[in-house]
Amino acid sequence: MLADEVLQTLDTSLNLTERVAQLLREKVDRGDFAVGTKLPAEGKMAQQLGVSRTVVREAVSRLKSDGLLESRQGSGVFVLSQTGFASVRVNTHGVDSVRAVIEMLDLRRAIETEAAGLAAERATPEQVQGLRMTLAALSAAVADGRDGVEEDVSFHQQIAAATGNRHYVAVLGFLDQLLRKVTRITRANEARRANFAQQVRTEHEAILSAIESRDAAAARRAGRIHMLNAAKRIRQADEMFWNEEGARYAIELQPERE
Repeated sequence: MLADEVLQTLDTSLNLTERVAQLLREKVDRGDFAVGTKLPAEGKMAQQLGVSRTVVREAVSRLKSDGLLESRQGSGVFVLSQTGFASVRVNTHGVDSVRAVIEMLDLRRAIETEAAGLAAERATPEQVQGLRMTLAALSAAVADGRDGVEEDVSFHQQIAAATGNRHYVAVLGFLDQLLRKVTRITRANEARRANFAQQVRTEHEAILSAIESRDAAAARRAGRIHMLNAAKRIRQADEMFWNEEGARYAIELQPERE
């Protein structure tokens, strides 16, 4: 399915890994690689594209980080979702902003997915009630026209506390300022579209429901999906957002330019 593709026809300002990632992303967008299907083996793709296996491996890794692909142990790499981002174009400043936010969401996914699972196993009834009250406060904040950043951050910090592991609390405490900045960006973007705001409410409820049910596997899954979807929503932010609110909030997250 890749043999007829010519990498040279893609954006030559991108390096080879980025071009392979772009090619794979476009094939997922078009449905050539449908959701749930298995990608060709790494070696086969490398041979068809005339690149090294390392290039293919790095390109696939980028799409995994974006939530498009996932590895299944012993089975291979599968398409997890379509991007829906093919028509989005942002300026260079916006690209830096997106990258900076995605990097933090990658880190949060690694930490908070497991935290949700442990919270499902260990949370006390009082902690579960506290989480329920925080989600109610978040809904009230949104209804009052506020951004809900404090309530959103508190929800995730309470999950960390419910693990019963002081190191989760310490890590999120260390990341507190960055966590608030990222949450401010994601919530500002989500507030611009009603469907985004509803998705976030549903995802938060799914995490809490799994914790309440003591279903650790479901809690980990819900936590992971929440962070993956947060990254997707950021990638769907339009250029106007990155020229205005997004740029203003993301500047401190961006890597220093040389």
